Amino acid sequence: MLSQRSSLRREFMKVTIILTIAILCILGSACLAATDDFVKDFSYEKADLASTGSNPHFILEPGFQLVYKSDTGDLVITVLNETKMVDGVVTRIIEEREKENGKLIEVSRNYFAISKEDNSVYYFGEEVDMYNKQGKITGHGGSWLAGVKGAKAGMAIPGDPKVGMKYYQEVAPGDAMDRAEIVSLTETVKTPAGLMKNVVKTMETTPLEPGTKEYKYYVKGVGLIKDGDMLLVKHGYIKK
Repeated sequence: MLSQRSSLRREFMKVTIILTIAILCILGSACLAATDDFVKDFSYEKADLASTGSNPHFILEPGFQLVYKSDTGDLVITVLNETKMVDGVVTRIIEEREKENGKLIEVSRNYFAISKEDNSVYYFGEEVDMYNKQGKITGHGGSWLAGVKGAKAGMAIPGDPKVGMKYYQEVAPGDAMDRAEIVSLTETVKTPAGLMKNVVKTMETTPLEPGTKEYKYYVKGVGLIKDGDMLLVKHGYIKK
């Protein structure tokens, strides 16, 4: 009789432990969801979006180019005189060409649109070509498009940045979920292109890589001036 009671007690304890773990998992998931207070759904109207315009920190005009360098590589970002329809919106194509030790490693075509109402810039995805040392395309990692496989447009940068703003830049579950938080509006950054003041600093994270943080810096009239170890060297409109 005592052994039966012990057995029943052990079984009861097992069930209790299992139920407790299940409840904690549910609550844990709910807590994690609750702490993700980054804006993911944006209230723009598609008809209000344009493929050309100028956010104070993000120039979306054909021919504008930014050139960056680091100790080991360089990056050229060019606003192309090309558009692409993505998820019912005519977007502007921005090309990024990245080299490492003089060799091309990645070319991406990024799709953006700007709100005519408040100048916020929205990001509709990218198509990526990755290269090996022999100059051959080896993959397309990070590619995604709004309207495909449940992906939605994110916000590249708000029209009027404020400290504490949190927003998803990419909303492509499983592929790209970058998000940004504005942490400062008063940074000073020295670059080869000059000393920049009143710089907007953002901290980027992603739930796909918990614990990873990156910082980007933007200044009015120019845009991105520092991305990781990449520093702005020059900027302006290229000759046709």
